[in-house]
Amino acid sequence: MSQVSGSPCKPSRTGRPTAPGDHKWTFQGRFRRHAFGWKSQPAIQRLKQALGEIKKVARANPVLAAEGAVSLLERLSPALEHVDSSSGAIGTAVNNAIAELAPIMARAPAATDVREGWLERLWTAHEADRMPYIESLADYWGELCASKELANTWADRLVGITQMALSPDKNLRGHFHGTSACLSTLFTAERYSEIVGLLQGDHLWHYERWAVKALDAMGKKTEAIEYAEACRGPWTSDAEVDEICEVILHDLGRIEEAYERYGLRASRTGTYLATLKAVAKKYPHRRVQVKSLPAW
Repeated sequence: MSQVSGSPCKPSRTGRPTAPGDHKWTFQGRFRRHAFGWKSQPAIQRLKQALGEIKKVARANPVLAAEGAVSLLERLSPALEHVDSSSGAIGTAVNNAIAELAPIMARAPAATDVREGWLERLWTAHEADRMPYIESLADYWGELCASKELANTWADRLVGITQMALSPDKNLRGHFHGTSACLSTLFTAERYSEIVGLLQGDHLWHYERWAVKALDAMGKKTEAIEYAEACRGPWTSDAEVDEICEVILHDLGRIEEAYERYGLRASRTGTYLATLKAVAKKYPHRRVQVKSLPAW
């Protein structure tokens, strides 16, 4: 049987293998440019259906599913341009979809040239993302490379302009849509010291968290916690700082300190009961009462 993308194709009813180009995705007809009006709910519903379609295919043909994920992500922003995003509902739905699609693409056993083609297509879509809707895709770029070698290639491609974008020199500094992609690929390529070097100075927590992760990966766990704590401020998510520091302390075996410093805040969810359950799961030796939980 012939193969596509380094993985066996699922036979069609005619007995011929179903290649990515042969498969008819239902969502493709629904996600045309300006396919949706201003209401977000119809778009969110169609997005859920598209995810279901891709995940169903992934069980039998992961490479075909990854191709579908790429196709959907290419279509998202153009299709959603007229949707009212003021409530944040559509943005949240897209970010959640990306979080589900990224592992499908990352784990697909695709040949290197096929994966390179996917990344180029996704890069073009990310570059053209005007709203932006698929901005968070860059956070997964290292995972999407699926190998240290390909991550190195992308890191080399992006590091120069990222260095300028993060420069303390105001004449060079500016927004680059690929900054997170660069940091992600550097991390996958295990070029941790470069990440820390790039992020010297004052930057957004969205970028700084990569330095925390890099220090942690280098075994400098105490420094990682100190770095994260130093990032607190009006534009930093305290919840994310609490969560990452708690994990590092757990890795160090300093469970009691993790509980005292971060356990309650890092476990906070929408209700007291859910928070209590989350804390109890992570700290079974502790008897936590609702009255001891932090106020919302």
